[in-house]
Amino acid sequence: MNPQPHPQPPTDDAPARELSSLYRPDSLHIRCFIYISFVLLALGGVFGTLQALDKMGVDLYQFLPGNLELYYMGLTAHGVVLALLFTGTFIIGFLSLAVVHGLQRPLADRGLAWATLAVAVTGTVALLVTIFRNQATVLFTFYAPLKAHPGFYAGLVLVALATWMAALNAWLTWRAWKRDHPHERTPLMAFAALCTWAMWFLASLGLAVALLVYLLPWSLGDEAQVNHLLTRALFWLTGHPLVYFWLLPAYLSWYTMLPAQVGGRLFSESLARLVFLLFVVLSTPTGLHHMYVDPGVAHGFKVLHGVMTYAVIFPSLVTAFTVVASVEEGARRRGGRGYIMWLLALPWLSNPSVAGQLLGMLIFAMGGITGLINSSLNMNLVVHNTLWVVGHLHTQVAGAVTLTFMAISYWLVPFLSGRELWGRKWAVFQVWSWFFGTAIMARGMHWMGLASAPRRTFLTYAPYAERFSEWHWGGVLTAAGGVILFISGGVFLFVMLRTIFGRRLAQPMTVPEAQPLMEPGAMPRWLDRISPWFALGLALSAAAWLPSLWRMAAEYPTMPGFQLW
Repeated sequence: MNPQPHPQPPTDDAPARELSSLYRPDSLHIRCFIYISFVLLALGGVFGTLQALDKMGVDLYQFLPGNLELYYMGLTAHGVVLALLFTGTFIIGFLSLAVVHGLQRPLADRGLAWATLAVAVTGTVALLVTIFRNQATVLFTFYAPLKAHPGFYAGLVLVALATWMAALNAWLTWRAWKRDHPHERTPLMAFAALCTWAMWFLASLGLAVALLVYLLPWSLGDEAQVNHLLTRALFWLTGHPLVYFWLLPAYLSWYTMLPAQVGGRLFSESLARLVFLLFVVLSTPTGLHHMYVDPGVAHGFKVLHGVMTYAVIFPSLVTAFTVVASVEEGARRRGGRGYIMWLLALPWLSNPSVAGQLLGMLIFAMGGITGLINSSLNMNLVVHNTLWVVGHLHTQVAGAVTLTFMAISYWLVPFLSGRELWGRKWAVFQVWSWFFGTAIMARGMHWMGLASAPRRTFLTYAPYAERFSEWHWGGVLTAAGGVILFISGGVFLFVMLRTIFGRRLAQPMTVPEAQPLMEPGAMPRWLDRISPWFALGLALSAAAWLPSLWRMAAEYPTMPGFQLW
């Protein structure tokens, strides 16, 4: 790669262009979402540490009455709060910023923006109240026959509705921009956000049907029984694409912001657009690989979903090439040399935002390899419902996603608050410790999973656990990684708190935005249109899902549910 020389020496926080003053009225709305996500991260992280310690036989719940009940309540809280609420609130705030900055105009409907926040907060409170009253101990995978209080399902409906409202506001903002710029290409940052919302709307249809048609009426007593298998499948129609809803905002930063932060330029805007469009098409027809051992799913559809799961790896491989090439271009302009040694020119120890995102990519690559095992029909049978699956999930949501969100926050919070980042060295320590904590914990979970340790189980008091000596060292690693993550998360929250109430910036910040290495020129129109790709994704999802859903609805009986506590 021989890029043209840059007119100015790059800096760790190189901005692309000044932020329009149109953004400022939306600042408070976005800050609310980001700050709420930090509170939720703290809450969910505490329970995650308790789950990790259990794998080593340490039960801190024993100091409270009803430790068995509390364990599974905490397990539910950990999954719901982090996988749904923390990620959802951060994503709404971050994608709103991407749309506003990308299009250089405020959100189209500020009333809708505040209504979105109100709905999200109401849903969050409903979920937390029912969980902590022990009326919704149904775990993160909340499908029947476990039955929760109606408030739990209503809270889920409201949280999902908030994401749809945010998506609608983004679309209305783009429509207003398009009326003023009818012949211009949608800026990449906004385009990536719109693709994320399109993918999520398609994927969340399964969750909407499961909640509104089946689970909520069932919990209210309108229906005495429910089709367990059908609601399980509807959950996974959304449950696996949920991973890409977490991931695509991280991709947005890796593509459109990270190269600018290292003084580089985007290697290929066309490839970046293609990646986000492929996720719109390929994300949803994948969820049945979570049901390889379940009845009611024809073998051919299991194979189809397995193949589609491998197909969705392709845009991630393109991302690995494009983003690394963009980062390399910046590293070489910083003086990096050689085939590998250019990596040392990156600010691994001086810029926590850059270091955190790069480390998140490494964790994501390692987790992607373990995901190939889960999606393989034969190999999945070895690790199904074991801690291996939990280890894989944590490399993705705790590693790639959460670490990237933390790294983004190291410039986003100073930008939103107008305050200097406090404790840059502490922030660097935090991203590195989070990386090692995730890697150690996931390694322990994979170890235990290969030794058949079950997930969703209170192993400290499981009578069979002591017979499996090979679980011991895996449990030690899991607990050690969990403790490291607890400390690292505490450091992150402390840095954020000190930043929010710290010294004002001497100069206003701007959003880092990578410019293309070469102007894309006459880009094909199909790389600037989402609706045809959405239609293709809808058709492919219908072909992959509807026959199995129809069979489950027609052939499998309804059954009553139950509540453990």
